[in-house]
Amino acid sequence: MKPYKILIIEDDLNCAQVISKFLCDWGFQCEYLKDFQCVIEQYIKFKPEIVLLDITLPHYNGYHWCEEIRKISKVPIIFISSSSDNLNMILAMNMGGDDFVVKPFDLNFLLAKINSLLRRTYDYQGEMNIVSCGDVILDLDNAKLQYQGNVMELSHNDFIILKELMTHKGKNVSRDELMQALWNEFKFVDDNTLTVNITRVRNKLSKIGLENFIITKKGMGYQVE
Repeated sequence: MKPYKILIIEDDLNCAQVISKFLCDWGFQCEYLKDFQCVIEQYIKFKPEIVLLDITLPHYNGYHWCEEIRKISKVPIIFISSSSDNLNMILAMNMGGDDFVVKPFDLNFLLAKINSLLRRTYDYQGEMNIVSCGDVILDLDNAKLQYQGNVMELSHNDFIILKELMTHKGKNVSRDELMQALWNEFKFVDDNTLTVNITRVRNKLSKIGLENFIITKKGMGYQVE
């Protein structure tokens, strides 16, 4: 299935780039505007399935562009703005917005809002198949791990180890179970090979701020909380 397309209409270029990179890492196709005099033209050319729209923009504000988009499309629109008073929220909804996210926001919260709106609008069935442990999110479809805005690409073995541990969070996973998942027929695999793989995953996790994520249960195996 082709990726959902998201158009980001945001005056803060850095903010737009951060949002775009984050959502692209999760499998979306994103574009952000640089020319705010041709919003409708760019909308028509890109044909997004969802729009992220700031209120404060050059030339015309987000309310104006929401109204213009609504003349030609029922595309879902999420307002993203630091203008968090009730008046702005009510006005955004009355102008045709579908949701409102207040800046600054957690990118995972924005992702949840987008997925929820996509499900309601397009009968989106959650192609983003994930497992989470607190702020740690494992994308089961794309073999990526995300933590506080950092995205880590995973090798096959990294992915299998984290998948086994995270799908059994709070429970011990034995070394034999991990070896079975990794190598299926593991009778001829050196036991130290698993230790090397676990150490490699831990080193990668530490680089994105995840120290002690994988806990060793002496004589039993490994666990994540």
